[in-house]
Amino acid sequence: MVLERKKARAVRVMRRSARRTVFGLDARLPLLDVAKGGVRKAFPDHWAFLLGEIALYSLVVLLLTGTYLTFFFDPSMREVTYQGSYVPLNGLPVSSAYASTLRISFDVRGGLLIRQMHHWAALVFVAAIGVHLLRVFFTGAFRRPREVNWVVGVTMLLLTLVEGFAGYSLPDDLLSGTGLRTAQGIMLSLPVVGTYLSLFVFGGEFPAEDIVSRLYPVHILLVPGLLVALVSLHLLLVVHLKHTQWAVPGSSGRNVLGKPFFAQYTAKSAGLFFMVAGLLSALAALAQINPVWAYGPYRPDLVSTGSQPDWYVGFLEGALRLMPGFETRLWGHTLTWNPLIAGVVLPGLLFAGLYGYPFFERWITPEDGEQHLCDRPRHRPARTALGVAVLAAYTILLLAGAQDIIAFITEIPVAAITWALRCALLVVPAASFWLTRRICLALQEEDVRALKSGLATDDVRQSVEGGFHPAHRPATGAERYVRSVHRVPAPVRVALPGRTAGERRPAVRGLAERLRRGLSHWYYRDQLVPPLTEAQRIRVAAVLAGPDTEETGPAAEH
Repeated sequence: MVLERKKARAVRVMRRSARRTVFGLDARLPLLDVAKGGVRKAFPDHWAFLLGEIALYSLVVLLLTGTYLTFFFDPSMREVTYQGSYVPLNGLPVSSAYASTLRISFDVRGGLLIRQMHHWAALVFVAAIGVHLLRVFFTGAFRRPREVNWVVGVTMLLLTLVEGFAGYSLPDDLLSGTGLRTAQGIMLSLPVVGTYLSLFVFGGEFPAEDIVSRLYPVHILLVPGLLVALVSLHLLLVVHLKHTQWAVPGSSGRNVLGKPFFAQYTAKSAGLFFMVAGLLSALAALAQINPVWAYGPYRPDLVSTGSQPDWYVGFLEGALRLMPGFETRLWGHTLTWNPLIAGVVLPGLLFAGLYGYPFFERWITPEDGEQHLCDRPRHRPARTALGVAVLAAYTILLLAGAQDIIAFITEIPVAAITWALRCALLVVPAASFWLTRRICLALQEEDVRALKSGLATDDVRQSVEGGFHPAHRPATGAERYVRSVHRVPAPVRVALPGRTAGERRPAVRGLAERLRRGLSHWYYRDQLVPPLTEAQRIRVAAVLAGPDTEETGPAAEH
């Protein structure tokens, strides 16, 4: 009994101490207020929203494995004689970076597993960010007020490409050296500043001796720090702006549906983290990646057969291979168009389009309020078709980056494959755009038919004339909700600036307004309007209205 009283007294003392500590911290930091609001915050429950979490957890794995690798990697191009466990290279002069990579792979306990896990995590990280951006694009989750978060996401994608290329180049093997040689050629293609930029990056004539030591702090400090900062900003904006949600019964532009952060979402998210880490560990243990010992150390006079970069920069490799080689001399300067257009202009246009697209769509769209419900891709046929066309062009460039491998496997001449891919790059994206748009409009027509006549069933009926027709059933409330609750933007109608006595019409402004009106008409033409009554339209408008919309009348009552 005495022992039990002592235990009870000790527990009470600990509770009072913990209570004093919590309230003391809360007096200095708003811990309780943050906790009360945070633990009950609603998080989305749809699988599509987990893509961003996969990217986040891949980044966590990257940081952990990368920290381990920094203990053993030597970022120096100082020449040493290799003496290690990989016998075929013993006695060969190699750089310290390459020798330390071999030591990590063969002599450090668990080094090869961690190195391959790091590489696989990098590939999954880039893929998850790319697919997450596609989900945001096709569902319109970048619209007001989330344009800044879209810009943050695109910047993260750009930094991830830089980070991946920097890490891929550190081992100083023959494959990564070939990639650095390609990067130097792209730098040299820049007019006037190309030579100076190459000397600054490489520290002298290629391959020089400073590139690895300069890429190393970029890879382990600068870019990771920027990525962590951008991820934090991205998550803060998601918490502040709330997540978008699908148009399902109960959802609207003024509420947020989902699971509370604690404990449902926390348990699910923790489980996803361990699944991602486990999958990356399994890939690292079972699937070999980047065997630098098979490539050998880098030599400027050698290029390995079938050199292929990581997939996320494969489109640049393909563009370089498809672009015809020609150059122009102007005022004593040589412009090499192949690397300039394929390596500078193309990615520049790609990321300029990604950064500017939310503002472009807002410019040609008459709606100006906040948008909190996701679009079904079929309801934005032009946007969906544009995204599919860009993906088609990206796929062709990715295939072009492996034209030599395709030629080796199929025994088709490389020249024939090159010309076929060049023609495909001109034809397939345009055809993909037209076909995708027609499919979206056909799906819209099917939705309208479902709202009017119901959904087709498995039963078939024969008419008195002998024809066979599918039987229909009325659409349920949830099925009607999904098909009817969406915006149908009409093309913007701009009042062109007129002329008064003694006043000229501003030419630039008039041209811009005509361009806006023409693009808006092309973008939103052929939209099908759901067959709704006036009362139903009012209710749909009330559901779609964001918190910044002032409502009066029946819409407000709804």
